Amino acid sequence: MKTDMDRKLRDFVGAKTAKTFADVLDIETVGELLRHYPRRYLRKGELTPFDELEVGDQATVNGRVKKVTVRSLDTKAEIPLVEVSKWSRRKTLTKVVVTDGKHDLELAFFNQPWLATKLTPGTAALFWGEVTMFRDIMQLKGPGTEILDDEDLTEAEIERRARPFRPLYPATAKLPTATIERSIKIVLDNLGEDLEDPVPELIRRKEKLLGLVEALQKVHLPDTEKDISDAQNRFRFEEALVMQTILAQRRAVTDALKAVARPRTAGGLLDEFDKRLPFSLTDGQAEVGEEIFADLERPHPMHRLLQGEVGSGKTVVALRAMLSVVDNGGQAVLLAPTEVLATQHHKTLTRMLGDLAEQGMLGGADHATKVGLLTGSLNAAARRTAMLDAASGAAGIVVGTHALLEDKVQFADLGLVVVDEQHRFGVEQRAALSAKSGDNTPHVLVMTATPIPRTVAMTVFGDLSVSTLTELPAGRSPIQSSVVPAKQRPDWLERAWARVREEVGKGHQAYVVCPRIGDDVKNAADEEGDLADGDEALDERSEKTLARPPISVVQVSEALGEILHDLRVEILHGRLPADEKDAVMTRFAAGEVDVLIATTVIEVGVDVPNASTMVIMDADRFGISQLHQLRGRVGRGKVPGLCLLVTDLWESSRSYQRLSAVASTTDGFELSRIDLETRREGDVLGVAQSGKRSSLKLLSVLRDEELIFTARHVAQSLVSVDPELADYPALRSFVQSALESESTEYLEKT
Repeated sequence: MKTDMDRKLRDFVGAKTAKTFADVLDIETVGELLRHYPRRYLRKGELTPFDELEVGDQATVNGRVKKVTVRSLDTKAEIPLVEVSKWSRRKTLTKVVVTDGKHDLELAFFNQPWLATKLTPGTAALFWGEVTMFRDIMQLKGPGTEILDDEDLTEAEIERRARPFRPLYPATAKLPTATIERSIKIVLDNLGEDLEDPVPELIRRKEKLLGLVEALQKVHLPDTEKDISDAQNRFRFEEALVMQTILAQRRAVTDALKAVARPRTAGGLLDEFDKRLPFSLTDGQAEVGEEIFADLERPHPMHRLLQGEVGSGKTVVALRAMLSVVDNGGQAVLLAPTEVLATQHHKTLTRMLGDLAEQGMLGGADHATKVGLLTGSLNAAARRTAMLDAASGAAGIVVGTHALLEDKVQFADLGLVVVDEQHRFGVEQRAALSAKSGDNTPHVLVMTATPIPRTVAMTVFGDLSVSTLTELPAGRSPIQSSVVPAKQRPDWLERAWARVREEVGKGHQAYVVCPRIGDDVKNAADEEGDLADGDEALDERSEKTLARPPISVVQVSEALGEILHDLRVEILHGRLPADEKDAVMTRFAAGEVDVLIATTVIEVGVDVPNASTMVIMDADRFGISQLHQLRGRVGRGKVPGLCLLVTDLWESSRSYQRLSAVASTTDGFELSRIDLETRREGDVLGVAQSGKRSSLKLLSVLRDEELIFTARHVAQSLVSVDPELADYPALRSFVQSALESESTEYLEKT
């Protein structure tokens, strides 16, 4: 359904200007231009005649420059206008006298000598600021100015430019804000009054929202603060409604798919496992477990997100779900992002199950199954065995990496897919695995140790049901964290290595984490799990704190050769052969290695209870959530954990403050909030790295929780009775446009 909002911009502003909009801002239609909202507003005073100005007023005047002078504040001498360009970095006072032909007004600009070349005598301009009196001369304090470069401006155009709120748009040198403002005014003046509104009238009335036409007028041409807030609120709701409608439709499609119900079976593997657990489940683990079992009983696929703190026991919850599926004759897959993590998961599950994982083996339990492992680096014989076990159903649980996605890998009856660290996998990869279950869609459980605020969960993971583990199992030890400013306090760094020696002397072990492998930064960036995600940390290059390359495993290993010469030190990174990586982790887990120098390959899933200490080099290169994940590798046993965040930054830098925030709390949800508040909206939604634009212009998934929650409820209500939105053609059209846009690619996360 084409509307006026779909019309080409060239119909209104001409082909040349339209081409500039398309080339510079990727704006081609009327709707795209009108939703290019002001980034802020310039507050002016009311347009006032010179003879009506009163001291204290915030006013705007229309006048011509009568005289301009520039003086040095140091020497008090007047500077010739031909020399003002040489004074750009020095203290100056530019005085401009403007007149309406009868009355004069003086303006003073500090340290802006270049204005003298713009505000030459005879120049017509708007000036605004607070009216003051200095030595019996009326002045404007802190003046702003806009040159009226068109001699034929009408009174109406001058009044428009002198409105109390001047919109300032995201702009470029080729497309300044004045051109954008002028183009929007042309479009608004020539657009019809009966625009199709994507927000249904009934909802607008209930939520007290402006209609589309009125909102567009007020967001671009406001007269009051209330105009701005009312218009922005309406467009925030519109953005939330469109996004939540897309997600509601996806939930409806998922709910309509067929899946094999996998109800909990008494007397099976799950009951036997529960009886053998050497600890009691936390209340949260038990509650989330019941939510998952309820989902598995339905003949429609489960799509659930399980989030929880590092060490909150997500693996036990996932394993219990997998065992329930195996009890029903199905198979479960655990998909991990790296070989190290897949291997660690395989060992953990096998250890937790004991003889329940020894089907067909001497000493195996009566209800036993087999836990298979399939990664890309297996030798041919091991790979054939793993694939045969998966295809025949002998392996009730299969742990693996992307190798599980290959066409040759088949399953007898795939009932459950568990995805560890959701952000590492795309929707296409999950779809490839789900397709291996034939006509029935497998149940899906997604796990993440990165706490997600409710608003982000509703937005980015909006078509998943969300379960959260907030308690830590009994027995977990506290972790103390400290920032080590190596450049300012080299003695602190020496003390850090002394602490490592002390911990090893007590029989414990330590990690040293580095941002990269060696000197080849370019290649290192391509290794799985080997380069710091960096998220917001790498946005701070403007601080010039990252002038040198990030420190590497190779460098640290060489530097610690003397300091820790009598300790057993090994390295681990993604470029090592798989069998060597496995061997290193096996030796570390067995206590045969004192200090492991590694990249972020050990970020998640690695569980060595005897490791008590972690030193993170160049900690400012990592994001908050990643530091929290890394820190979670210590304090996993009965020994208190210690995490030292080493940085070359100064205490005044933003990145140092972020490290201090990490050191101050182990509450992952609090750190997640701090982390997200430092990011741009595109980073939160996952579009910044892909180079796409976020479709959210005004809505903030961090601030607008209540509004998003309301929009979610409205969208669910609409879709539940009208899945195709047949009764809401404008909303359907808007949703379709959003789906066709690359800017909604972030929704594919779910």
